[in-house]
Formats: sequence, C-alpha cells, structure tokens
Amino acid sequence: MKTKKLFRQRIRDDIWYLVFLLPVMILLFVFVYRPMYGLMMAFQNYKVGMPILAFDGSTQWVGFKHFKDFFNSVFFTRVMSNTIRLSFLSLLMGCWVSLAAALLLNELNISWVKRSVQTMYYLPYFVSTVVVVSMITLMTGSKGPISMLSMLFGGAAKNYLNDPASFDMIYVISGIWQTFGYGSIIYLAAIAGVDPSLYEAVTVDGGNRWHRMRYVTLPYIIPTWVILMILSIGNILQGDTQKILLLYNTYTMDKADIIGTYVYRIGLLKTEYSYTTAVGLFSNIINFGLVFGANTLSRKLTDYSLW
Repeated sequence: MKTKKLFRQRIRDDIWYLVFLLPVMILLFVFVYRPMYGLMMAFQNYKVGMPILAFDGSTQWVGFKHFKDFFNSVFFTRVMSNTIRLSFLSLLMGCWVSLAAALLLNELNISWVKRSVQTMYYLPYFVSTVVVVSMITLMTGSKGPISMLSMLFGGAAKNYLNDPASFDMIYVISGIWQTFGYGSIIYLAAIAGVDPSLYEAVTVDGGNRWHRMRYVTLPYIIPTWVILMILSIGNILQGDTQKILLLYNTYTMDKADIIGTYVYRIGLLKTEYSYTTAVGLFSNIINFGLVFGANTLSRKLTDYSLW
C-alpha cells in the first residue's frame, strides 16, 4: 500500500513532465517501434499485397534464405568493404575535428567574433545534402577550382567525381565539413559545465591558456568524447546513403557502393523487399554488436560507458 501511495504521489508531482513527454513517446512508437513488425519480412518470401502475418497459411516463411543469399552474393564483399572503409575513414579523420573546433572556439574572448565563428561552424549542417553535392560537383569538375589549382602546379584538369581514387577523400572531407560544427555543440555544452575556479587555480599556479586547455578543459570533456565515439562506432555499417546516391556514378561504383545504396537499388528499384529487409537487419545486428563491444571495452579501460 505504501508503494502504491508513493507511486501515485510521484505521478501527481510529475504529471506535466509526462504530458510533455507524451508526444515524443507517441512518435517513437509510431515511427520506431511499430515498424519493427515488418522485420518478419526478412524471414518470408514477401510480395506486395501479401499480409506480413496471416494465420491462414498464406504467409510464405523461408527462414534464413535471404541472409544466405546475401552472404553468397557477388556484391557482398564489395558493399561490406566499401561501407566499412568509408565509415572508418570518416570516424578516424572526423573524431577529433569537432573536439578541436570546440576547444578553439572556447578560447575566443571577443564575444562578437565568437558568435560569428560559431555561426559559420553550424551553418553547413543546415545545408541540404542536395545543395552540398551540387557544390561538390561544381568544385571537383574539370573546370572547377580544384582542377584549376591542380593545373597551376603542373597537373591536368579532370573531373574528380569520375576518379575512383578521389572518391574517398571527397566523401570524407565533405562529410566532416558538413557535420563538425553541429558536433562541436555537444563539446561546448560540456565545457560550459567546467568550474571556473579550476581555471583560476591554473592561472594562480602560473599556467597560461594552453595549460588551462590541456589540464582543465580537455580532461573534463574526454568522457563526452568517449561516449560519442561509442555511438559513432555503432554506425560503422551505415554511411551517408543519400549523399553517396547523389555522388557516385558508373566510374566510381566499385569504390562507392555501400549497404545503403545496395538496399536502395535492390529493395526499391527491384522491389525485393524481403531480401533487403534481411540485409538491413543483418547490418543493424552488427552495429548493435559493435556498440555493445565498444561500450564494454570502454567501461573496462576508461570507466566511461553508456550503461
């Protein structure tokens, strides 16, 4: 009885918080949890118009057939290696950019300069991917500024989007430029929680701005960096499908085709929904395993983890 009274009292105290959370919970249920019902297609021979789950025997169960077909596909090695390579390069080159940007921005003392730089940091994130790809196409074309710069140093003008060797750098650098400012917001929020007395103590001990950054700011936000790294590792098999669909062509297909673009071609264009559901489920299971493993390793090595 005492537990029930405490529960009711807690509900009455937090009723408005629960009301504010209700729309979010509804959206999560409708767009995240309810669609999980469709994962059963991965184990069926589903066709458009068929019920996903019927008790009259019309549902055609095939077990793990689609998973086996994907593992035996001639595209399996290509899409897996491309997805891992592009995601790993983005993670390796981009994991420190947002952190460095936040640290440098935090050191600016002139308020209007700080606000201006902060706006320039964030602006690329709000630019549409289609616009970003259009900018990339103009800059990397045979008459674009990159080709012109190459000619100044004795190189030849060429369309870099048609060069398989250039695709990785185009994808990674454009992705970092588009997202590093938004990522720095999280680090700036963590920096805002640093106790000012710690900076004062370093100054009293004769430390300069470099010492304050190294011995106070950086250690304070390392836990945030570790958490973001764990989450990023969980996206190794994702990639920016929309941007790659707009960037790749017949010249770069072998270097640019990832799981997301493969699922798009086979699932939406060829309507093989069961097969591509199995491919997507496989990649999500691997991503979950990577998050779980990275979280466990981080908890043992650094004492920082998601759970």
